[in-house]
Amino acid sequence: MTKKILAGFTLMFLMLTSPVLASSIYWTDWLTSNSANGFTGQGTITTSTSTLNVTYNNPNGIGFFQASGGIDYWQNSGGGRNDAISPYTSNKVDNSPTGTDIIALRYAGTQTLTFSEAIANPVFSYVSLNGNGYGFDQDFDILSYGGLDGNAQGYWGSGTSYKNVVDLGGGNFEYQLLGTGEPHGTIRFKGAFSTVTWQSLSNEYWNGFTVGVEGTEKEIFNNTIPEPTTILLFGLGLLGFAGVSRRKK
Repeated sequence: MTKKILAGFTLMFLMLTSPVLASSIYWTDWLTSNSANGFTGQGTITTSTSTLNVTYNNPNGIGFFQASGGIDYWQNSGGGRNDAISPYTSNKVDNSPTGTDIIALRYAGTQTLTFSEAIANPVFSYVSLNGNGYGFDQDFDILSYGGLDGNAQGYWGSGTSYKNVVDLGGGNFEYQLLGTGEPHGTIRFKGAFSTVTWQSLSNEYWNGFTVGVEGTEKEIFNNTIPEPTTILLFGLGLLGFAGVSRRKK
């Protein structure tokens, strides 16, 4: 009996200490656009259980909208794709944006992404941020960019990316994505969101983006897998039970 309990604890300990694998990302399939309120683009994200509608609005207009065909700006410098060294992949993101879909920006000002259902841990990939920058209403982590950790350069070359946090007062902050050179990379927002709002910090023609998710909020956060702390406490409980059993014998 004690051996079985210890074996169960060992299994849970391995679950607790196993490295977190990169996530496969479901990327937006951009489909249509119109001139409502400046520019509005529509797309869908198909996850393992849901199809979400994605709406992008920019009252200031954009540079161009590429929903199918055209140049693959998500490929590595020199042509072709290799997700093992892509500027858009990392130990958190397994696959680069699919297709050639991209929204290219050129004007300073505020813009918004809206999802028809709350999504989890959205990732935001960008092309040629150049002398521009983005100021987001949500905190983010920089996961990758060309030249970091052996990643290849992006379509227009490479540069560095970094985050700058601006205190706007009243408990409000702006989380800025800035860079040098020609940054191509991916950032991730942690948590569940229905909207993401940001501003382009300058007029620069052009810099582009697309967005993907790990899944919906229900798929990622409403699951039955116990948290690491729960696993640890349960395992310690098993060890205590094993000790009691041995003393009784």
